[in-house]
Amino acid sequence: MLSTETFDPDALQRLRNELSHRPFVPPRLLSPGDLQTLGAYFWRGRFGAMDVSGDEARLFDVEPGTQVLGRCRWQPHRKEHPTVVMWHGIEGSSNSPYMLITAEKAFRAGFNVVRMNTRNCGGTEHLTPTLYHGGMSSDARAVVEELIDRDGLKVIMLVGFSLGGNSVLKLAGEYADDVPEQVRGIGAMSPSVSLGASVELLMSPRNWIYHQNFLYHLKHRITVKQKLFPDQYDLSPLRRIRSMREFDSVYIAPPFGFADVDDYYTRASSLTRIARIRIPTLIVHAQDDPFVPFAPLNEASVTDNPQVVLLAPERGGHVAFLSAESSDEDRFWGENRLIDFLRLLAAGVS
Repeated sequence: MLSTETFDPDALQRLRNELSHRPFVPPRLLSPGDLQTLGAYFWRGRFGAMDVSGDEARLFDVEPGTQVLGRCRWQPHRKEHPTVVMWHGIEGSSNSPYMLITAEKAFRAGFNVVRMNTRNCGGTEHLTPTLYHGGMSSDARAVVEELIDRDGLKVIMLVGFSLGGNSVLKLAGEYADDVPEQVRGIGAMSPSVSLGASVELLMSPRNWIYHQNFLYHLKHRITVKQKLFPDQYDLSPLRRIRSMREFDSVYIAPPFGFADVDDYYTRASSLTRIARIRIPTLIVHAQDDPFVPFAPLNEASVTDNPQVVLLAPERGGHVAFLSAESSDEDRFWGENRLIDFLRLLAAGVS
């Protein structure tokens, strides 16, 4: 059984020291960010990493008429174990390779694991009439509240990847001094803390392939939603949409009540809220991430918050961090540092 105690500044410094003990060393042939990103995605060890056939499928009510699907793997006597709740990136799912890798490692370390599908993802378009957007921290809040109130879980930690990282960081900042006592830590890998900056970089010519891939899947989702909710979705704008920004201007900002796309990018980003985070938080972000910029993490809201531990290797790509061979650790450096962080929190870094 794992235990948790309050973290003071000295304990957080010890946590920083522990996490910095293993620097990221990429393989010589997979050093640049693009090669890291693509190499890690297609790396054989990321597929079939976890047998999920016995996991509990569970629906969470997050707002009237909207549910999200979680995949839960419980330890015996679940209330006696800490729980990690995980959120994936844009157009991912609870079965994204990085989710499965992290879930397997966390479960072996003694955690309950809840792999969440962002609303509409993982084949759940029928569970809500709405789409999702990059700052939907309210869904994460609703899931946490149910796990506390219904399940009686005593220790919960949130982990997010890419867009999911933005959501969990945003929620932590929104909690500020009123964070539930059961929520003990936040982990984020390659988080898009500034949506405007991320979209701008994604739309740059060098990222044409990434951009078109995301845009294709988002546009396809509109066609799926139109079949399910024909009165709520107009397909006519799809032909003229050529960018993520145009997509967000038509299908995201107005339906979710934002004044315009820039208002959406500002209000849905976690960057301005990170300064208010009051619980231990780990951010793992490569400086060569090809389409989620590192530069926003140099802002004072991040660097001046003593609760934030930032691991920022020069290499690593996006949600990749595929490392050179090691005698005592597998190649998934980013996931391993997240698990180290969760274990150190649960142990209280005593």
